Amino acid sequence: MSASQSAVATTLLDRHGTTYAREAGITLKDTPQPLYQLLVLSSLLSARIRASVAVAAAGALFHDGMRNPRAMADASWQERVDALGEGGYRRYDERTATQLGEGAERLLEEHRGDLRQIREEADGDERALVEGLRETPGMGPAGAEIFLREAQAVWPEYAPHFDGKALQGAERLGLPQDPKRLARLAGDAGPAVFAAALVRAALEKKVADDVLEHAG
Repeated sequence: MSASQSAVATTLLDRHGTTYAREAGITLKDTPQPLYQLLVLSSLLSARIRASVAVAAAGALFHDGMRNPRAMADASWQERVDALGEGGYRRYDERTATQLGEGAERLLEEHRGDLRQIREEADGDERALVEGLRETPGMGPAGAEIFLREAQAVWPEYAPHFDGKALQGAERLGLPQDPKRLARLAGDAGPAVFAAALVRAALEKKVADDVLEHAG
């Protein structure tokens, strides 16, 4: 690893090293409630909408009490719409409100509200895990990738995981495209934090420019 790549990685982590889960107020642990909250956040982030809006919408849902699948399923459709609207998630609010309700019901029926069952069934097979996650209404390939990118912090058998958007950020910053090399650059911060920072660099050119300026 070159000194310049190390400097870029350190600067990126110092200035933008926060997972999207943490930004949404989720203290991620390998327990049902925070994992469910990450699932909701990942679904919201996968839409064609600004990441900041998705994070705000997730925060509004959780603030209004929809922190676990039972609470989400018991909430009315209008309550879900209103919470999404509070976060500015208006373009997809009605369809998303329906999918959140259906997804919560399915998770309760099929996995007792516990995403760890999907992890156990996948048994370390990334493709099987993605397929299991995608059974959730509204959870497409992008949402499953986002979930996996963040969940690797507590499900280490899937680390290091850098999805396509994270690799775009790495390319923009002149960093390697190999997940293992990126994991080494992440150091103690870990691949989940580093991947989220790389995604920010991919989504906003000003983030990449800021990092390259200060790393120099």
